[in-house]
Amino acid sequence: MTTDNKLETLTHYINGKRVAAANAKTQPVFNPATGSPCAQVVLAEVLEVNAAVAAAAAAAPAWADTAPLKRARIMSKFKELLEKNHDALAAAITREHGKVFSDAKGEVIRGLEIVEFACGIPQLLKTQFTDNIGGGIDNWQLRQPLGVTVGITPFNFPVMVPLWMAPMAIACGNTFILKPSERDPTPSLMMADLFKEAGLPDGVFNVVQGDKLAVDTLLQHPDVKAVSFVGSTPIAEYIYTEGAKRKGAYPLRVQALGGAKNHLVVMPDADLDQAVDALIGAAYGSAGERCMAISVAVAVGSVADKLVDALVPRIKALKIKNGLEADAEMGPVVTAVHKAKIESYIADGVKSGAKLIVDGRGISVPGHEQGFFLGGTLFDHVTPDMKIHQEEIFGPVLCVVRVPDMAAAINLINAHEYGNGVALFTSDGNTAREFSRRIEVGMVGVNVPIPVPMAWHSFGGWKRSLFGDTHIYGEEGVRFYTRYKSIMQRWPESIAKGAEFTMPVAK
Repeated sequence: MTTDNKLETLTHYINGKRVAAANAKTQPVFNPATGSPCAQVVLAEVLEVNAAVAAAAAAAPAWADTAPLKRARIMSKFKELLEKNHDALAAAITREHGKVFSDAKGEVIRGLEIVEFACGIPQLLKTQFTDNIGGGIDNWQLRQPLGVTVGITPFNFPVMVPLWMAPMAIACGNTFILKPSERDPTPSLMMADLFKEAGLPDGVFNVVQGDKLAVDTLLQHPDVKAVSFVGSTPIAEYIYTEGAKRKGAYPLRVQALGGAKNHLVVMPDADLDQAVDALIGAAYGSAGERCMAISVAVAVGSVADKLVDALVPRIKALKIKNGLEADAEMGPVVTAVHKAKIESYIADGVKSGAKLIVDGRGISVPGHEQGFFLGGTLFDHVTPDMKIHQEEIFGPVLCVVRVPDMAAAINLINAHEYGNGVALFTSDGNTAREFSRRIEVGMVGVNVPIPVPMAWHSFGGWKRSLFGDTHIYGEEGVRFYTRYKSIMQRWPESIAKGAEFTMPVAK
């Protein structure tokens, strides 16, 4: 689809410059608050993807041989430039994604923290050395870069998630190709410009705009060594499966983070006001378009009626506006198609017998009548067999499930196919300890509604929320973006004469 030629055209970034093929296929990029196109993005053909891989492959040997301290210094300069351009990046996020400006600024900061962690790469790449394991032999390890790596990122965090990947990959000595969401592509190009300004050599960071064709071409390219993905579970599973199929001397390494259905358990002894504050922010922040959003409140025992009664006025009072307005609490969802999908889930919940307490459909924001807005929605008496509990809605819809005790809450959550994030609100230390140990979820918050690990830890879920062996960023990121090598060495003076026919052992 081609849109108005007067719109800005967002292109690829390959080998240090923005490029676009003549007569390239494009699609519109919408401002969700107005419902109108604000730009158009070029969609890559195989030729452009191959050019990006070739540029990354050509730059890889020299970058791998660059001293970790020099790589860290470029990363430190990149961090300074991100800080300087913080508001501009946040404004681009709000314009193309729709989240409120304060939330967009928070996204940039959380990405910055990963960059800051990557600045410590000389220490992170240090390994172990054993002197004289026997017979004059020393043993040590190396962690060496893979080569060309790829990040495929979602629309809901167009700055933060790329910064979960690229800084770690590049600091470890790899080159990197970013395939951002075609729904909000501007931040990817802004970051590419900042990397160049920071002194990153051409070809080390590249951006390919595109759709499934670009993804498949990257997955199949023999020079691509690793792919990191964040997005829906069906696509995560597809990427992981396709990576496993690839034959050759270097199978594709895949780290694919999928969907979620995050629960927040409210115990009868919880501070109700704190629990309600947590649910309002975690369920309706960013219009629920977060993989860590709370979409199910699990009300234990006698707390259920009080919890629902406290939630209703808070949901109805949400300030739903253009995200650039200073007092906005919730902006639009990303596209008209996604809005319609969320509305279909609400209709299905009603049909299934859940009690619709607050209906967010049909909202109109003055001055933005064509925007992709939904109000906060609340269901009560949701049961585990309902579609609105089983599937990720990815919108401002909160479901209340009632259970008699903590054991039932744990069983409910552990039975779900997703295991990304979970939270427990309680005043009892033993309850918190038992819950944290027995729950089958990768990230757990106790009186913390959105337990996203800090940069020096690692992010990732369990079950069908993660495909692959490592979580993302932190020390797990270093392991994903490097290969382990063990080296044993001795010198002629310590080598005994004659052949040895027994298994070598420590002496």
